[in-house]
Amino acid sequence: MNQEDRYQTTSWDGGQVGRQAAGQGPGGQEPPRSGKKKRAGRSRSNPFLSFLLWIVIVVVSSAVLAGVGWMLANDLCALNKPEKTATIEITEDWITGTKEVEKSDGTTKEISTVDMKRVAKALKAEGLIEYDWFFQIFAKVIHADEKIGVGTFQLHTDMDYRALIYGMIPSSKNAETVDVTIPEGYNVSQIIDLLAENGVNTAEQLTEAAENYVFEGYAFVDNENLGSISRLEGYLYPDTYNFYVGGKPEVALRSMIDNFNNKIYADPEISQLLEDYEANSGYTFSDAVAIASLIEKETDGTDRDKISSVIYNRLTNAGETNFLLQIDAALVYAAGRPVTQEDYTTLDSPYNLYQHQGLPPTPIANPGRSSILAALQPADTNYYFYVLGGDGKHIFSATLAEHNAAQAQAGN
Repeated sequence: MNQEDRYQTTSWDGGQVGRQAAGQGPGGQEPPRSGKKKRAGRSRSNPFLSFLLWIVIVVVSSAVLAGVGWMLANDLCALNKPEKTATIEITEDWITGTKEVEKSDGTTKEISTVDMKRVAKALKAEGLIEYDWFFQIFAKVIHADEKIGVGTFQLHTDMDYRALIYGMIPSSKNAETVDVTIPEGYNVSQIIDLLAENGVNTAEQLTEAAENYVFEGYAFVDNENLGSISRLEGYLYPDTYNFYVGGKPEVALRSMIDNFNNKIYADPEISQLLEDYEANSGYTFSDAVAIASLIEKETDGTDRDKISSVIYNRLTNAGETNFLLQIDAALVYAAGRPVTQEDYTTLDSPYNLYQHQGLPPTPIANPGRSSILAALQPADTNYYFYVLGGDGKHIFSATLAEHNAAQAQAGN
């Protein structure tokens, strides 16, 4: 082999080695592969296992949802709850505001709305519901904030959401009530104290309502001059009432006003007497109630018509008293306390009937039917004075001299 041939052989060997290293045969072709081709390994998903996993997810999710739904349904429908009775008290500070709602006759009225979050939390705290958030959703759907009112309510765990809501309406049978008897002759202040003592509402709330609430629909109630409880004096009818504990103060007061309207102002017998009274006496119905209140405070239950005659005689004739009624009960009303001898001459008040002629500005108490009838039908007498005798009976006199003698006889 000559030198040139060796050179070519060497060159080919170098190229051959390079191509072989690159996996190519002579001429740049891939060398033939012997045996079976080796495939790269890859994972395959098992269709059965995938389907089984999907079934498991669906079943578990459904079970969870069903479980949650069952728990909510139990709470909503009051199922499987331990027996328990609880008292829920909703007070004025739970009121969040007011809204206008349409009545069945097309008119609107203003109602108070209650903080349903507080209601829900109170129900949960007493064990009446389990899920306060779910109760709030239900309450919103049926506008429960417009239905629930101030009061004290007896509720039970067998009551579902709807029953709980309707059980907290003040007129419901679940609202706690109390019987209160208003005596004849109590003034508004005394009635407020009595109602507060029995839990009807606080003295502050009752006073506010008596001073400023507009009681529409009554011709005899002064809704123009607000700011004083005296505007209701004479019109809170003495009777026994069944009040809601913690109820709205205006509702309690309205029940007494409404009773007065039904039993006195709208009563057929009194209406006829009042018509004749106003036509012939020159006095009004409010005058008659004021006179009746004086009679109520002065009587021991007897001689109402004679005491009435004394009042009218002093009002219409100068007589012995110069148109001064001189009734101690009115002075006590003005003072708000037991009076002193000095009060008769120095207490500056239109209710001081020793210093001011005529009737007081308002009634001084809430009279019963008998005193109102006596005010409309006074006895026909010439009496100007009366004193309670030692035997417990009134002694009536036409002159001051006779009166002084009667006082001496009675030991006054």
